[in-house]
Amino acid sequence: MKLNEVKDNEGALKSRKRVGRGIGSGTGKTGGRGVKGQKARSGVAINGFEGGQMPIYRRLPKRGFTNIFAADYVIVSLGRVQQAVDAGKLDVSKTVDAAALKAAGVIRRIKDGVRLLSDGELTAKISFEVSGVSKPAVEKVEKAGGSVKILGEAAAAE
Repeated sequence: MKLNEVKDNEGALKSRKRVGRGIGSGTGKTGGRGVKGQKARSGVAINGFEGGQMPIYRRLPKRGFTNIFAADYVIVSLGRVQQAVDAGKLDVSKTVDAAALKAAGVIRRIKDGVRLLSDGELTAKISFEVSGVSKPAVEKVEKAGGSVKILGEAAAAE
């Protein structure tokens, strides 16, 4: 195969429709735009315009805000941790923290820390160091013989 022989598959590229080229073409005269009115002209931008009626985005009230200081935790379930242990990706003899979970492929990125939730079952005895944890998750970890240590500001809040 040579570079000058490379071409698209048959039908991969459609030729564009040339509108407004005489009434005999079938797409001439108004060029598929209908007749008269604002939309038949060029330079029309009327998204959200409701014919002079107060548009819905102005009728509805503004509510709430986005807290730019809110911590964005990565949520990890106990069931997902147990899967990683069963697959041999997590070493239960060491403390499991955000870096260990990332290395095991349980989470993609650490963000502001890891929050542990109680979905699924945990049978392995694991000691966790996480930024946040739910009460049922703590109970399940301790029932399995493990422990949970909460890091940083979350420890002061709870």
